[in-house]
Amino acid sequence: MFVFHHLDRAGVLKEGNRGIGFGVGQERLPAVFANRGVTVLATDAPSEIGVSSGWTETGQHSDSLAELKFPKIVPDAVFDAKVSHRFCDMNAISDDLTGFDFTWSCCSFEHLGSLEAGLQFVINSVEKSLKPGGVAVHTTEFNLSSNDDTIEEGHTVLYRHRDLEELVERLRKAGHEVQPFIVAPDSHFLDFHVDLPPYADAPHLKIKFGQHVTTSAGIVVRKKH
Repeated sequence: MFVFHHLDRAGVLKEGNRGIGFGVGQERLPAVFANRGVTVLATDAPSEIGVSSGWTETGQHSDSLAELKFPKIVPDAVFDAKVSHRFCDMNAISDDLTGFDFTWSCCSFEHLGSLEAGLQFVINSVEKSLKPGGVAVHTTEFNLSSNDDTIEEGHTVLYRHRDLEELVERLRKAGHEVQPFIVAPDSHFLDFHVDLPPYADAPHLKIKFGQHVTTSAGIVVRKKH
């Protein structure tokens, strides 16, 4: 909902616009955006990464368009006309992936090997993939337990408040418009529930990951004109 809300609010989900998603897995957003008339390029990690990371086995990786079709959201004929699929290494975005009106990813850039690799991906997605004035919305795993101790390298890293504030500052120094990074106060009964592994299928806002309590956080950027 965070990604859709901010892209919709930015006015980029309209007929004729182009969007690119990174690490899309089998999420529904490409279908949702196609239903709005957007031309979508859905990308995911190369197949060998999907297999080695276990994402293919758990349904978190897409190898083709067929895995992204949701006829209840958008008719197949519209989907086929609007959505294409391509493999993309988020650590090395291809130079030809440019000129998009918007880009997004949902809890993907924490899987790029290190804190810095994820931050650099967000910067690259703005500066390489977007047209001037384009909008990027990305979410990631956020460390609620500490602004010091965290997981800095590995298959999944956890971003602290200070890491995301650093990202905001780097983007602003480059001339881009970035919405303030704000951690909302606990306001829902689910805020007081921390799911433990093996995680339940029921909705949750927070989980225990190793020694840390985490949630999802997002960043919204408009590329400089």
